[in-house]
Amino acid sequence: MIIYGVYIVSKSGGLIFNLDNNVPRIEHEKTFTYPLDLVLDYDPKKISVAFNRKDGINVGHVLVAVNGMTVNGATLEDGRDVKTMLESADNFPINLKFSRPKMTTNEKIFLASMFYPLFAIASQLSPEPKSSGIELLEADTFTLHCFQTLTGVKFIVISETGLNGMDLLLRKVYELYSDYVLKNPFYSLEMPIRCELFDNKLQELLLQVEKTGINNIDK
Repeated sequence: MIIYGVYIVSKSGGLIFNLDNNVPRIEHEKTFTYPLDLVLDYDPKKISVAFNRKDGINVGHVLVAVNGMTVNGATLEDGRDVKTMLESADNFPINLKFSRPKMTTNEKIFLASMFYPLFAIASQLSPEPKSSGIELLEADTFTLHCFQTLTGVKFIVISETGLNGMDLLLRKVYELYSDYVLKNPFYSLEMPIRCELFDNKLQELLLQVEKTGINNIDK
């Protein structure tokens, strides 16, 4: 049982908490000949694929290693410039390893703001009044589970596909939120959650679920 992440969205649609729990690192490694048939964007912070795709390497994937040596920004561990290496035919054939980039905090905030109107649209599309909105969203590689409280706060869990009983996990996360966040005298509603005790209890819960299953959650 794999839980990829937990997100909490405020009633106004802002992301106030996120936890990356077990996000798989997808890597693709390939030996290339000259000239390189991928167009790369050489940013000082990262080198990413800007155009073309090949053998699972897609636009947006980030270069993480050259010939087994880790890439730090736009240079290798030994200080050599990656762009200079890839522009010289003398360095080919060359082995490149690419990885899907991790989402930044700003990207997560943007996605949370997009989920809010989708949730509202789903409620309005319902043929029956007082629809609960999106509770389950299935894709081929993951499932999104959502629980909205009476006050409009949304708890979202991203998991592997085919899991049952996730409503129990969502309500358990809500209980932790009520016990360790709302009862914290220093926490203000609608603000980002920065509570170490809540973080620790949530991680303990997810670890227990992954080891023993949802039905064994402590009541």
